[in-house]
Amino acid sequence: MNSCIPNARLLSFLGALLMLALPAHAQDAPDLGRIAELIRWGGVAASIPVVIGALFLIRLVENVGDRLSTQFSNRRPTIQKVQTTARFFIYIATLLVAGGLSVRLDSTALTVIGGALAFSIGFALRDLVASFIAGITIMFDRPFQVGDRVSYGGEYGDIITIGLRSVRMNTLDHNIITIPNNKVFTDVTSSGNYGALEMQVPMDFYIGVDQDAKLAAEVIREACLTSPYIYLDEPVPVLVKQLILQDYVAINLKVRPYVFDCKYEKPFETDVHFRVLEAFREHGIGSPAVLHRSVGPAAKAENR
Repeated sequence: MNSCIPNARLLSFLGALLMLALPAHAQDAPDLGRIAELIRWGGVAASIPVVIGALFLIRLVENVGDRLSTQFSNRRPTIQKVQTTARFFIYIATLLVAGGLSVRLDSTALTVIGGALAFSIGFALRDLVASFIAGITIMFDRPFQVGDRVSYGGEYGDIITIGLRSVRMNTLDHNIITIPNNKVFTDVTSSGNYGALEMQVPMDFYIGVDQDAKLAAEVIREACLTSPYIYLDEPVPVLVKQLILQDYVAINLKVRPYVFDCKYEKPFETDVHFRVLEAFREHGIGSPAVLHRSVGPAAKAENR
């Protein structure tokens, strides 16, 4: 099945080249005589061995590349790059040779082919030009900077490069995400530190409504202040509110401390959670739960 794919691609290339060589009126209403003048039938026959040789060469490159990748697994990415580049140049060379043999390139055909190629290249480069202009805009507008921890399009990580064509982000899972520059302005981008090392790290904790919220707030603040990752030049506010959490009435305590370096965001968050959980156990502060209250006779009579 894999051998059919290069064959189909080469045939589609030849068909596209023949269509480009036809004048506009010949494409709308095909003139068999005009087509016969443009096509070199002897060249078409001569190009068949060229296509077959190209298919054989592509298969050889793929087989050799697969064997080398298996034998030298540590060099597999480099081997695959060479394999892809070689296959691409074989496609281009086969297209040029077969097209030159099969099509009679007179002045009219060259004019039509040149115009069609110019239009096709301009259309293909449209997104590239848009990304280039957007890259210049990013340089001046600066929605984020290299080193910022950014949330974009459902991805979260550090900006490692800002180029003229794309922005690269290294996620917390160590995946490199490439974002075309023209896509940056179509979605909301959130920068956690915006050029600074320190960054706010909001964390949520939940306790039952019958627990001591003031004590819990002090425990959380102390856990943040004693963490080795805390940035002490900023305050550590703890915000408290009551809410419904999955059919449970609970108290939410949101703390907003700063980490001294954004790259330690997750270690800081983990360290604070461990400290808070341990302190909650020591002070008997419980998590949200369904509360069963007993109603005495006086309360029942009053309700009646």
